[in-house]
Amino acid sequence: MIGTSVGLSLRTSGWFVTGWDPDQAAAADALELGGIDLAAAGLAGAIEQADLVVLAGPPAAVVIDLAGLATDALVTDVAGVKVPVVRAAGHLRHFVGGHPMAGREHAGPKAASAALFRGATWILCTDRASDGDLANMKEIVISLGAVPVTMTAPEHDAAVAVISHLPQVLASVLVQVAARDPHALDLAAGSFRDLTRVALSEPAWWAELLVINQGELRRVLGSLIEALGVWSSALEEGAVERLATQLGEARNLRHAMAPPVVAVGVVMQDRPGELGAVGRALAVSGVDVRDLQLRHGPHGGGGVLTLSVRPGEAETLRAALAEEGFELGE
Repeated sequence: MIGTSVGLSLRTSGWFVTGWDPDQAAAADALELGGIDLAAAGLAGAIEQADLVVLAGPPAAVVIDLAGLATDALVTDVAGVKVPVVRAAGHLRHFVGGHPMAGREHAGPKAASAALFRGATWILCTDRASDGDLANMKEIVISLGAVPVTMTAPEHDAAVAVISHLPQVLASVLVQVAARDPHALDLAAGSFRDLTRVALSEPAWWAELLVINQGELRRVLGSLIEALGVWSSALEEGAVERLATQLGEARNLRHAMAPPVVAVGVVMQDRPGELGAVGRALAVSGVDVRDLQLRHGPHGGGGVLTLSVRPGEAETLRAALAEEGFELGE
């Protein structure tokens, strides 16, 4: 999915993309979808005349491929763990470890999109990378619509353990715990679905990723377990003020993660054309949509679309939506 998305985006910028995958069906799908211009018979053939080599596979496969790679081309990767990858690339003249912080819970070329990286952070590792190679990779990343951010491989692995690997574990555990209650999953609504969305991710390569980064992940799991113990003690003691303080601190930290926005709720009916009417309202109002979320009932029946816009634009959007006949929610 990531590799084909990279190919789709590079081809729109004029690159000629040759692809290879050990799964010939995946390579055929990438070719059919326009993610590559040519499917090579092997890795060596794919990189023979390359200016840029992008290794887009599970971390263990990337490490194996790097160990046997011989090329003067600029090489990068998209693996979600960086220390072993950078180590395996030590013999290459031109290598910059990379990790686009974008993806979906679906795998495979058919889930690819040329727009996948727009606005996303793309980590570039400085370890053993020359200034020239870093500059070239920054230019390429920007051409894909992403925002390059540099850091060392150890810094990357410590950070993603908290903001990527830990959420994957938490989402899986939350679903498993909820499933023990005979009614919980039937009652699950927007917040639970948002928290557990990544539990839909492909399990085999995620398990591999978690094990490779197990040192950092176990560290943050220990911190989480300690923090949960504090919450459990506060609950046992009925410490309402202490819990309110904790919730308030978390709320303030979460607010600081995003620019100020105002949420506008739109009640959606279960009928054709609803999203089209929202689109007309957005076009008429000309507002800058910063985020959107659709909360729907588990068995149909419409739902609420929440549009987040810049402060000062909410009333303009509300007026345009009302003109389209929408009921506005909270």
